[in-house]
Amino acid sequence: MRDAELTDGARLVGSKIGATSAAIQKMFNIDHPDFGFLTDRMLLPDGIHLDTGRFIHPKVEGEVAFELGEDLTGTEVTAQDVLDATSAVIPVLEVLDSRFDSWDITLVDTVADNASSAMAVLGTPTPLGNLDLAAQRMVFEVRERDGTVRSRLTATGAAVMGHPAESVACLVRILASYGDGIRAGDIVLAGSWAGAVDLVPGRDVRASFGVLGSVSLVAVGPRANE
Repeated sequence: MRDAELTDGARLVGSKIGATSAAIQKMFNIDHPDFGFLTDRMLLPDGIHLDTGRFIHPKVEGEVAFELGEDLTGTEVTAQDVLDATSAVIPVLEVLDSRFDSWDITLVDTVADNASSAMAVLGTPTPLGNLDLAAQRMVFEVRERDGTVRSRLTATGAAVMGHPAESVACLVRILASYGDGIRAGDIVLAGSWAGAVDLVPGRDVRASFGVLGSVSLVAVGPRANE
């Protein structure tokens, strides 16, 4: 799948690791992280009006991405190594999609389907500094256009393997077993802080991360009953 994208002209810009929180593992009945790739065609700007008709069974979740300033590779990489190599942290809404009906998937299915990753809406990068990501709180809201709240989830970064940097370190160790790693300049999605929700036309989605800022999208397209 990745080779086909690159052959078609896409440019590899990073990686993702998923199923790193208990909420997502329970939702999809998966007990181990999965992983995939990111291309430049998958990255979308904050506030985008996103046509849901381009997807099959879309869902959306809130998380952060790490922008790496140094290469990372090896089976001994730690969360502290990730933090030391990070140039910025980015709020993200990841759009998930699946070729499998009713999201009836296994770990093998998700890896084969690029860890169900379709698109990533990126907010504004923030230098990490001394910020404790594990203690940061996310508020993830889905609203109707009239302002009615359809879904509201909250979580802290600790929901992601104790610390989001730990999930990135886990990814590096997994990639090392395939003779690969993460390169300087890569963007790495570290996994959802809470559950994923259906991406439905006519709704606004926003994830707010306190001092890290927020990221949003507007879902457009015909409703299912239209």
